[in-house]
Amino acid sequence: MGDLFGATTAVQPLAARMRPRTLDEYAGQDHLLAPGRPLRQALEQGALHSMIFWGPPGVGKTTLARLLASLVDAHFVTLSAVLAGVKDIRAAVDEARQQQARSGRRTILFVDEVHRFNKAQQDAFLPYVEDGTLVFIGATTENPSFELNNALLSRARVYLLKSLDAQALSTLLQRALTDPERGLGELQLSIEPAAQQMLLEAADGDGRRLLNLLETAADLLQPGDCLGVALLAELLGEGRRRFDKGGEAFYDQMSALHKSVRGSNPDATLYWFARMLDGGCDPLYIARRVVRMASEDVGNADPRALTLALNAWDVQERLGSPEGELAIAQALVYLACAPKSNAVYMAFKAAMRDVAEQPSHEPPLHLRNAPTKLMKELGYSQGYRYAHDKPEAYAAGEDYFPEQLEPRQYYQPVPRGLELKIAQKLEHLRVLDAASSNQRRSSP
Repeated sequence: MGDLFGATTAVQPLAARMRPRTLDEYAGQDHLLAPGRPLRQALEQGALHSMIFWGPPGVGKTTLARLLASLVDAHFVTLSAVLAGVKDIRAAVDEARQQQARSGRRTILFVDEVHRFNKAQQDAFLPYVEDGTLVFIGATTENPSFELNNALLSRARVYLLKSLDAQALSTLLQRALTDPERGLGELQLSIEPAAQQMLLEAADGDGRRLLNLLETAADLLQPGDCLGVALLAELLGEGRRRFDKGGEAFYDQMSALHKSVRGSNPDATLYWFARMLDGGCDPLYIARRVVRMASEDVGNADPRALTLALNAWDVQERLGSPEGELAIAQALVYLACAPKSNAVYMAFKAAMRDVAEQPSHEPPLHLRNAPTKLMKELGYSQGYRYAHDKPEAYAAGEDYFPEQLEPRQYYQPVPRGLELKIAQKLEHLRVLDAASSNQRRSSP
């Protein structure tokens, strides 16, 4: 039996056989395809435009592109950016021109994993998108803002596809179990409620993964059997949830972890830490980022945070799992509960900005060492006041900035934690500076 796109279903996996044939059969993405939504209205009116589908694996990007081609009766050409090159793009352009000449049909060029194309490859089909030879649809799991060039983004509208929710996955599951032509309906299988919940959780928003797991389980059952928790648990083993160690999901979860620490929420901090470990993230990478959090978000409000973060990193390197992961968890919880200050972080950025924008000012002579006779004759170190010889070990009124630069106050301690005391100390020193300045002005 042939499916919508002309392929035989005898040897196709269940996920391929169950591809929806109409928009009404399409599960999920209601924010784009529900009746009355702009994308659906445009498609039903045949107003096709170039677009990019951005979303995680298994949410129907390729399926949606094929459905669109069917809706508008367009010729469909598909390329994988993993394997294709400029030569393949040119061949697709020639095929599109032949279709236009023979039948007047438009051609949709669908590029899967389009983020893997380099700039030259992305530029190769732009003229043909511009002149209408091709309608371009790209699919990507990565953020288009980072992975696609601006010329391509300006010619295509980006649509965000979301992970399938429990309702959409349940719909897919029931169709697959009951459809006698394309699904497993002839087997008359059933599934325990607890096993169904386990299956939905294991799919983790990925419809293809759901159907692949169901098909694998069905291969081990007899007609009329019930899929139970024991068999499903054996099949799932220790399968991990979706986590791309170098992609969008990785950085999203790392961002969520960091912001949970910054937001003083230890519980959310532990959740995102566990998610990243569950997904296979290297604990040493997290340990390194924890050190960054200690300096950036806690700083001198509690300097012990940096020590604890470094200790956790050391434990992970010395002992590995699970002792190291527990030490990192301890450091993360401490950071989340600690008083927060980004004063050092902001002061450092301000100082770096001044250095980048200012000329390379020389240190003033009184701050330079004078190890030789010539340097002393040139005035090096002359007038330097040794702080330890002064009251409170402070040379009040001394200027340590270059002569061409007005003194700055980069560091602004926050009224939290140890920085309360630091702020009081700095204010006291400023009073001493002011008194010294007044004394110099009043001296004859």
